[in-house]
Amino acid sequence: GGTARAGRQQTAPVFRVESVNKTYSTRKGRKVVALDDINLIVGDNEFVTLVGPSGCGKTTLLKMLAGLVPVSGGTIQLDGHLLTTPSRDVGLMFQSAVLMPWRSVLNNVLLPVEILGLDRQKYGERAVDLLTLAGLKGFERSAPRELSGGMQQRVSMCRALITDPRVLLMDEPFGALDAMTREVLSFELLRVWEAHRKTVVFVTHSIPEAVLLADRVVVMTPRPGRIAEIVDVHLPRPRTGEMEFSPEFKEASD
Repeated sequence: GGTARAGRQQTAPVFRVESVNKTYSTRKGRKVVALDDINLIVGDNEFVTLVGPSGCGKTTLLKMLAGLVPVSGGTIQLDGHLLTTPSRDVGLMFQSAVLMPWRSVLNNVLLPVEILGLDRQKYGERAVDLLTLAGLKGFERSAPRELSGGMQQRVSMCRALITDPRVLLMDEPFGALDAMTREVLSFELLRVWEAHRKTVVFVTHSIPEAVLLADRVVVMTPRPGRIAEIVDVHLPRPRTGEMEFSPEFKEASD
């Protein structure tokens, strides 16, 4: 697959992050530098994972890419345009499923459609297709409380994909799950990603998870968060569990 990578670099980058920093003021007026001089280019349909110690600013960076948190300095471009507000081209998924308990599974998936004022009828079929793809056929009318944690995260993934965003930003979406469910969902995500190629930026604190999913792993330093290195992952796709025992996997994980 060397040609795909070469072709990928010729397309305009989806995200271009240039000299970005983020400073917070504490209640006492002290300045805290959360992110310092972040430079990153994310290509079209690329799967990039962000790893680093807790508090290194991974989530802050993700929220900036989502247009939810302003930069203190530098610029972020999405498709060549300055990013200052949330974009409907960007889907989000968080560590907890954040489902509305009073809405059915199907209505939870359709929430972004309602918020954006899109045609519910048109997206209804897509919602059912996504739920089927995610192994939730037959649960459309269920309430979130009737589902396991892993199933709730699948609903959350369908909701993030419903408007067919070009970009998916994921903040430790499987972090609260047990190891086995987490692994199953990682492969589930890759399966969906292979079917509907998107640009993905995925935050995790698990190095094996980062390597298994990504084209490139961005390694961040403790606060103030800087990019320590960017590791290319040379594992073929589709990825499999057996790859975790390969020399390439070990090399990328070290």
